[in-house]
Amino acid sequence: MAKVVKSLSITTPILFAFPFKSEWAQTPIDLNKPLNSGDWDDAGTLKFTRGVVLAKNDAKFLYLALDLTEDHGNDAGTNDYFWLSFDVNRDRAITSNKDVNYGLYPGQPNKLGKQFYLGPASWTGLQPDPSLSEVRQEFGTSSNSSSSHRIWKFRIDLAEINVALSWPLSTPYTYFGFRVKSSNPGFTTDFPGNFYKDFSKLRQLILSRKPVIPPADLGPLVGSVGLIPTTKINASGRATTDAGYFVFVQNAAFGGTLNLIGNRIKMQQLWSGDVKKYKVEITPPGGSPQKLISNWSNYRWNGSTYVLESFAASALGFYELANPSNDYSIDDLLIQFPTAALLPGLYHISVTFYKRILNVDVAQETQTMKLYIDNHLPAINIDSIKHGRSEVSACAIETIGPAPDGLSFKITGHDPEGNLRQVSFAATYGSGQSTGIYSESYEPSKGNWQGFVSKTIPESGNWRPPQSCAYSFIVTAWARTTNGYGYIGHNSTHRNLTLLLG
Repeated sequence: MAKVVKSLSITTPILFAFPFKSEWAQTPIDLNKPLNSGDWDDAGTLKFTRGVVLAKNDAKFLYLALDLTEDHGNDAGTNDYFWLSFDVNRDRAITSNKDVNYGLYPGQPNKLGKQFYLGPASWTGLQPDPSLSEVRQEFGTSSNSSSSHRIWKFRIDLAEINVALSWPLSTPYTYFGFRVKSSNPGFTTDFPGNFYKDFSKLRQLILSRKPVIPPADLGPLVGSVGLIPTTKINASGRATTDAGYFVFVQNAAFGGTLNLIGNRIKMQQLWSGDVKKYKVEITPPGGSPQKLISNWSNYRWNGSTYVLESFAASALGFYELANPSNDYSIDDLLIQFPTAALLPGLYHISVTFYKRILNVDVAQETQTMKLYIDNHLPAINIDSIKHGRSEVSACAIETIGPAPDGLSFKITGHDPEGNLRQVSFAATYGSGQSTGIYSESYEPSKGNWQGFVSKTIPESGNWRPPQSCAYSFIVTAWARTTNGYGYIGHNSTHRNLTLLLG
């Protein structure tokens, strides 16, 4: 990580405590394209002493740009550098080996390095390449200045900073701070001041989860479940989306807390036509329709911050349609309801809108959809571990002879409802080492894939350990279940042995 060079140091104060809003990136931003190419149009902006911060995000990445309009010196190398820190667990305090700081590899201005905080102004060394996160340096003009200047552009993997658009009960956010260093002109600017010593004043960054779903994909009233258009849900109540879509799922059931989101154009038409009430009904497998009653909260932007608003049904089961012109964290949210208590199966959900005519609520339009709801986790087990014909018990110390001597296993990864996504069997050993033994994933040709019970691994021969060591054998199964924002749910178990190569 680049070191601080003695020069003029300015601490940028927090002039106001309002959150900084990221805007939705309709298409992934190419960091190799200039800042003024159009990809950053309509980005959220935040001014600081030396320039402007721009922010966009999609379902996978946060795109940030530090547009340093005050840095007109096109210096080579990494004498000019940045720090970019995130409070990963969002507790407004520095957490050792959890919170991250991004910077540059020495002498490589387009290679992003990552380190963990150990404490105030204390970090680990550079970690291995930070997965999908990237940085690009640019020197040119922007909408904020017609004079050429330094620009840093970032693509940060949301998983690395512990942010997910699938949070059902609050708007997704993080806390961040940064340093920018310039050699010519000479300055070192922190935003906010001393952020790397004290996280209590980090700026809150609220991420958008309001993509513009193609109107042709939206349902007539209920446009989507989370980010999944209702037109992508088949007759069995499972969803499939295109590989390049915001949320890629294959024949996925639903679970967790679900957001039913209205068709934006239709909601505006209903509101203009004074159709502002609706009921939601749910029909369980083999049952009769019943009112779906739920309480939830949504955050409304009041021009400076998000204000929490609560929603609930009336005594007669009516919900009030929120004004579509208001800016909510989840726009056009019709209902948010948990499904954890529901038994697996195909449910029918109906939404009916009503208009008050001569003191009578008259039904106007209805949409009924099918959702296969399944919150059961796949069953997993290590049924047996054998050395030859003998069962090897947990915590045993077993000596493995020369090849082809080794172990054989029977494992289970099974979902009776047919909503299994992947099964993985692996072994960990030594200092952070691991080796895969078997893996199987869903593909559409498998239909409603249930997995397997007591599958023999390997199918023939034996598995041999890489070295003498203590091993933990782990089987993990992931559900093919979505909450509308991504896959959810997995199950895991393990068994420990010590294996000695004889």
